[in-house]
Amino acid sequence: MTTDWGEKSTADLMNKYVSKEMGYGVPREGWRICLAHEFKEKRKPFQAKDVSLANAWGHIGLGIRYLKWWYKKTQVEKKAPFIDMFRAQPLRQIYGAPLGGIGGGTITRGWRGEFCRWQLNPGMYHYKTVIANQFTVCLRRGGQTVYQQVLSVEHPPTLQGWNWGYCGEYAFYHALYPRAWTVYDLPGQNVTLTCRQISPVIPHDYQDSSLPVAVFVWDIENKNDYDLDVSIMFTMVNGSGHKDDKSGGHWNEPFHLEKEGEAVSGVLLHHCTTVNPYTLCIAAREQPDREVSHQTAFSPRGTCSGLWSDLLTDGRLDSPTGSSPPTTKGEKVAAALAVSCSVLAQSCNNLEFSLAWDMPKITFGAREREHIRRYTRYFGTKGDASPSLSHYALKHYRQWENSIEEWQRPVLQDSSLPFWYKSALFNELYYVVDGGTVWTELPEDADVSGGVRSKDGGLPAQPTVIKEYGRFAYLEGQEYRMYNTYDVHFYASFALIMLWPKLALSMQYDIAGSVVQHDHTERLHLMSGQYSPVKTKNVVPHDIGDPDDEPWERVNAYLIHDTADWKDLNLKFVLQVYRDFHLTQDSQYLKDMWPICKAVMESEMKFDLDEDGLIENSGYADQTYDGWTVTGPSAYCGGLWLASLCVMCKMARLLDQEETYQCYRDVLDRGSTAFDKLLWNGKYYNYDSSGRHFSNSVMSDQCAGHWFLRASGLGEGEYQAFPKEKIQSALKSVFDLNVMSFAEGQMGAVNGMRPEGVPDHSSVQSDEVWIGVVYGLAATMIHEGMREEGMRTAEGCYRSVWEKLGMAFQTPEAYCEKGIFRSLAYMRPLSVWAMQLALNTSQKDKTTSVQTAERQEAGRGFEKES
Repeated sequence: MTTDWGEKSTADLMNKYVSKEMGYGVPREGWRICLAHEFKEKRKPFQAKDVSLANAWGHIGLGIRYLKWWYKKTQVEKKAPFIDMFRAQPLRQIYGAPLGGIGGGTITRGWRGEFCRWQLNPGMYHYKTVIANQFTVCLRRGGQTVYQQVLSVEHPPTLQGWNWGYCGEYAFYHALYPRAWTVYDLPGQNVTLTCRQISPVIPHDYQDSSLPVAVFVWDIENKNDYDLDVSIMFTMVNGSGHKDDKSGGHWNEPFHLEKEGEAVSGVLLHHCTTVNPYTLCIAAREQPDREVSHQTAFSPRGTCSGLWSDLLTDGRLDSPTGSSPPTTKGEKVAAALAVSCSVLAQSCNNLEFSLAWDMPKITFGAREREHIRRYTRYFGTKGDASPSLSHYALKHYRQWENSIEEWQRPVLQDSSLPFWYKSALFNELYYVVDGGTVWTELPEDADVSGGVRSKDGGLPAQPTVIKEYGRFAYLEGQEYRMYNTYDVHFYASFALIMLWPKLALSMQYDIAGSVVQHDHTERLHLMSGQYSPVKTKNVVPHDIGDPDDEPWERVNAYLIHDTADWKDLNLKFVLQVYRDFHLTQDSQYLKDMWPICKAVMESEMKFDLDEDGLIENSGYADQTYDGWTVTGPSAYCGGLWLASLCVMCKMARLLDQEETYQCYRDVLDRGSTAFDKLLWNGKYYNYDSSGRHFSNSVMSDQCAGHWFLRASGLGEGEYQAFPKEKIQSALKSVFDLNVMSFAEGQMGAVNGMRPEGVPDHSSVQSDEVWIGVVYGLAATMIHEGMREEGMRTAEGCYRSVWEKLGMAFQTPEAYCEKGIFRSLAYMRPLSVWAMQLALNTSQKDKTTSVQTAERQEAGRGFEKES
């Protein structure tokens, strides 16, 4: 479903583009923006000062305790808080598709061409635009340079010897992750450049997808009646704009590598820090009709006119031999690589570059253990892989593109799907790579079982899937620095299980192993002010740690709440186990996870089960809507509980455990009856059963349990926990109130809405829109045959984030109707892939129904003839 306001917002992003040139091979689908565009709305991040007086009064104790903890962390320990409520990242409306594969670190290139967001040290982000990192074009005719321009709209105070200020009205950016295109119509030159950026992010590929490399292909269209010689120069600083760029000891060297009939050459930039040293590499393929030249080292300070003149003179660089001396303290060094070719009149040609970075061994903030990145399985751990990585990328990028196009084609060619959805589906995948992501090899001495072996109801010490495919972790958000935050991964996990299922299963084994562990260390929890153990046995951890500490070794970096009180974590684990089995049909996984599922469910039933078959105090607010107090069973956790019972019944049947099946069946039957009695009000499920003023608020996520049942092929017949007519009524209420009665139906679904049609302001987060929750809600609607409503619901979020608020490639956790947003670059919006699963399932169900009807009709025809 496409709306008029949606079409207008798309046009707004390109309304300053004055050229008619649309580039070489740029697809129609994706996110497109003119380089001269300016976003009108400038939002600010949510900070402590934004808490209303009413909500602040109830959180005075939390505020004081957080302030004390924050001061100790930042001023005494000199560490970054895992959540910094006083120094949230400001909104920079500049980001484009990140470079690189999964788990090897990322470098983000902005939509105006800047290199501006860095995550080379695992999980730790550095937001700095390195202005000297640029592409420059040189056009020559008849041996004379006629045009030389930095392809940047910036006018920096440094490097004044370069020709800056490209007119952004003659260029646009187009992203369809993991590729992106920038089209430059060079003013007055009758030449169009199309830069195509390719990263090896390929579903079901566990080798090339791990590589820390990207390729830039420059297609050059010469529309003149005369030939041109064209050079592209790529400049790169040794470093990331961080203060350690000036720490001294960094050096560059040229290289040449020839193997398998292909030769590449370029410059290696050795960044020799004490912790996590790395090598950057800019390279190009050597071909008979291309000339590759370089400048090993130049200072990115001052005017830098020498390098500019070098290229201007003859379209090539001097190419000195030998390495540069190590930098002195306070000095920076950069390198340049130029590739040249001839472009005949009225024809095209292309130039290729690669950018690679090699940081094979990493340590986290505590520096207690060394980890080996996944890509080293194929390129070694010595730190000398950059030339081979570059050679491999330049030789194989066409295969990567073929694989990417084959994967994306069914969606892109489906005319029933709107353009915005195709952009959302693929572009939101940036977070799999740029979520502070690490993908490491399992150490030989590692034991992920938590000390409880399979024979005792635990796991193997080294499960096959982790041993073969490695360990995977990604942050809750770039600003919420906790790895594998499980209640949020519940939503985001659809992208992994559908595209890289081995990584999803590997992560589940890691989580399962931590379930049986216990850490009796007492620590202060900031919300309650009480001391309690860091980790309780048979409780799923909130997260597996902070990258500034030692992930996997110390879990539960989150210390706001006591995570033992989070009723939804155990339930979300059980639901994901069966969902993952349903999609992978991995029977060994199901057998391994079954005892863990029983342990966490028995933990819930032992302490929280009431006589009606529901768990008490199952409050979503306790773990998600801060300040929204819950009493008694709630729609959210109560629904997850019933759905978990449902999948336990299914798994027990699959494993021939009839007695266990009957146990869970009995609780499910009693719980379903009580759930309807306590929470159903005739139109939707109340927020909770307390009878307080806000207990009848309409929660957008009230059908989350049913959503997971449908995503798992359940929710009907024997494995139905919720009456279909009530689910559809609840979804209709959410659509009418939370979607269409909020922001004129143009911003998605607000978390909480009062029955009278005004947002629920009773908590800090009840009047927010959570983009990832909205995508999950849309998926639920699609499962229930409400495709038009689901698409309209999700469209509001996409248009707001990508077209109105300027948050491309940094989709936040939340925004309010006006003014503020919270937590940029967040994990949960990967749940857009749940919509694709729902669409796939609906199409499959429709096809099955048609085939069944055809068989029945054929049978009736046969009977008639007989």
